[in-house]
Amino acid sequence: MTERAYIGLGSNLASPADQLDQALRSLATLPDTRLADVSSFYASDPLGPADQPRYVNAVAALDTDLPPIDLLDALQAIEHAQGRVRERRWGARTLDLDIILYGDRLIDEPRLRVPHYHLQARAFVLYPLADVAPVGLRLADGRFLSDLLAQCPFEGLERLEALSPQR
Repeated sequence: MTERAYIGLGSNLASPADQLDQALRSLATLPDTRLADVSSFYASDPLGPADQPRYVNAVAALDTDLPPIDLLDALQAIEHAQGRVRERRWGARTLDLDIILYGDRLIDEPRLRVPHYHLQARAFVLYPLADVAPVGLRLADGRFLSDLLAQCPFEGLERLEALSPQR
């Protein structure tokens, strides 16, 4: 059964907007998956150590028949292909791909937690998600995206229209 999954994309190394563009091309080629929509690109301050460049973030909407763990494996393969090295938590990276939402499922497994951990405090995820999510989106845990947005100010973000994919 086809599910709508929302994927968070982020990069702050090696031409971040180009990294996101390449990741989107890779997402579009995943088996049993269709790239349905892409948010604008946003610049954001780093969540972790401040001694790193700003991030470029986006959210992609996928319609997929892949089970959640298979989708996670595919995302991690894309990260690896684009040079992702996991040196320190919240450190600089060429590419980070996260499953933000997967249909109306609550997932709490060792490798995957959906809705994504600490989503409510991450403006760099919420605002791009709002670009591609339907109005009135209710998360599987009962929270509404509009409520999360109201509680998470658009601070430290900059919409990058010139770098964003054509919608």
